[in-house]
Amino acid sequence: MSNKLKPTQDQINAALWNACDTFRGAFDSSEYKNYILVFMFIKYLSDVWKDHYNALKEQYGDNEELIQRKLKRERFVLPPNCSFDFIFDHRNDTDIGEKIDKIFAQIEERNIEKLDGVFRNISFNSDKLGQTKDRNRRLKNLINDFAKPELDFRPSLWDDKEDILGEAYMYLLEKFASGAGKKGGEFFTPKEVSGLLAKLVSPKEGDRIFDPTCGSGSLLIKVAEETKDKEGNSTNNFAIYGQESNGDTWALSKMNCFLHKMDSAQIEWCDTINNPKLIEGDALMKFDIVVANPPFSLDKWGHENAEADRYKRFLRGVPPKSKGDYAFILHMIETTSPKGKVGVIVPHGVLFRGGAEQKIRQKLIEENLLEAVIGLPTNLFYGTGIPAAILIFNKAKTTKDILFIDASKGFEDGKKQNVLRTKDIDRIVATHKDFKTIEKFSTVVKPKEVAENDYNLNIPRYVDTFEEEAPVDIAEVQKNIVQLEAELVEVRAEMNKHLKELGFFPS
Repeated sequence: MSNKLKPTQDQINAALWNACDTFRGAFDSSEYKNYILVFMFIKYLSDVWKDHYNALKEQYGDNEELIQRKLKRERFVLPPNCSFDFIFDHRNDTDIGEKIDKIFAQIEERNIEKLDGVFRNISFNSDKLGQTKDRNRRLKNLINDFAKPELDFRPSLWDDKEDILGEAYMYLLEKFASGAGKKGGEFFTPKEVSGLLAKLVSPKEGDRIFDPTCGSGSLLIKVAEETKDKEGNSTNNFAIYGQESNGDTWALSKMNCFLHKMDSAQIEWCDTINNPKLIEGDALMKFDIVVANPPFSLDKWGHENAEADRYKRFLRGVPPKSKGDYAFILHMIETTSPKGKVGVIVPHGVLFRGGAEQKIRQKLIEENLLEAVIGLPTNLFYGTGIPAAILIFNKAKTTKDILFIDASKGFEDGKKQNVLRTKDIDRIVATHKDFKTIEKFSTVVKPKEVAENDYNLNIPRYVDTFEEEAPVDIAEVQKNIVQLEAELVEVRAEMNKHLKELGFFPS
């Protein structure tokens, strides 16, 4: 494929989205998204493997033994007859669904350290895809869709720019989230919000980065990609970790990391509050950067076990049974290293609700952990139109002050949801970095003032965005009214004239 014929990112995205036509109408996108994304993954593995085999073949000729020995040192191993090409050649077989399942099982077994469990919750031989005849027809259509030239993922065609595939995967996740209603927010954070949060926590070279509710990994990967070295250049010198309670979504995050060449990511399938798995010794693992977009005000989060928590995460207070926001916040703070940062997306109720949550806020502020409160526009997130805020905690704060930013008015109005523009993101990040008061946008507040407000963090208490209305010129208004009334008399007279001509009034 020449550079001239090389498809664009948009063409790749469109080809992937069109492949979803195979399943549309048969069952919901919340289910078929897994089939599409898993199939994209097998196509990626196959094309990378084929590309590397061809390169070795050119280098070593017919020395198949040496070629196979070299291939075993690759990032992953593709067993014999486990490629997309094999699937394509057998697309007309009556047992094609069973064949695909066996191929995934073999791939997982040969790559157990990196791909263990990734294909466990999906079957291409399932009745979900219809009875045998319908299932085979759908699978054949799907295979043919992924055989299109636009979806040739061989790295040699792309000058090793495999971020194209990562972008395509993110595109699909975002499209599925957009159509999934409330459930969309459970596995994908809008890329603009992820980008903003990544810049706010500004990870540096060598950092360990963690998302305790990582969903499909979009936020975690965005933060990792923001990592800079001492000169401010992008670097791959970081380690990423995640936890996710939904098994299907956990599998998506593993594949997402793999497609972004973050193979060493440690993503655990577990309940972060009740059964965290990222443990060192008998304590929670510590991280330099902790970010999350937890489920808003989760009910039944594990209140009944909180007081006896073996990791002592709730010494500052136990959050309410029906609202788990502070359970996640406290877990994040407890897993942060002594000089680390936390960035968390929360509903506004977290800022001002009373009771146990007020006491927890007080403790966090008295310990000088809260650095910034940033109010976001409404309708940014999938499945909810409510406004959210970002809280930044910093265990290495150099001041006791707290920065409040009201960024609620800076956005582009979208059809389904609003979007943060680059200029909106840049303004928030610059204001946070400068840590200064800007009229009607941000205020630097002393902790004493927050205490006087009973530790209420509601942003309008600290950032005055009130715009005075222009004074009304009463004389001018009266003059306009007189003029309009005169014009109205003329219009009525003209109207009556026409009505009389049409015979509606007696002559």
